Amino acid sequence: MSPSSQPTNTVAKKRIHPLANFIFMTRWLQLPLYLGLILAQCVYVYHFWVELSDLIGAIFGNAESLKHILEVVTVPGAQPAAKLTETTIMLVVLGLIDVVMISNLLIMVIVGGYETFVSRMNLEGHPDQPEWLSHVNASVLKVKLATAIIGISSIHLLKTFINASAYDAKTLYAQTGIHIVFLVSAMAIAYADRIMADTHAITSQDH
Repeated sequence: MSPSSQPTNTVAKKRIHPLANFIFMTRWLQLPLYLGLILAQCVYVYHFWVELSDLIGAIFGNAESLKHILEVVTVPGAQPAAKLTETTIMLVVLGLIDVVMISNLLIMVIVGGYETFVSRMNLEGHPDQPEWLSHVNASVLKVKLATAIIGISSIHLLKTFINASAYDAKTLYAQTGIHIVFLVSAMAIAYADRIMADTHAITSQDH
């Protein structure tokens, strides 16, 4: 085979059937979904700063901020507290942490999902490239999302336990059971991913 014919064969191998190319291009339909999640991220940023500014205002004696903070941490049906306490501050801070963890979850879905299912971002060598993005795939993304959901569920469960006196036993048991289900599901996903990785490694060695 002459050297001049090699580029032609390479081009031929890369030629994609128009229907297959069209189907492959439909992955860009996911782009508006990720843009929508970015807007949701903006909403969470706004919500975070509103809650934080009200907490700071309540500490400095602003009556409206104090009223808002007490309404936020009060369990429906319970009597609101009369003043800002350590427990109240803790509940507000846990709420802020909850917002941050959900925001982290959004980032993983937006960046990881776009990189995995839409298009490469070519961030190799970028100083701010997330460590997990260098080896992200659908399985890794599922495990990380499951872990993030467990963290969010833990924050909600902790907030419930702090206000345990305001809940009945049925609610406490239900929330604990839901958290355990999330934990078991994440462990099952991680175990299944490990089995698939081991199977792939064995198959690669056989070939």
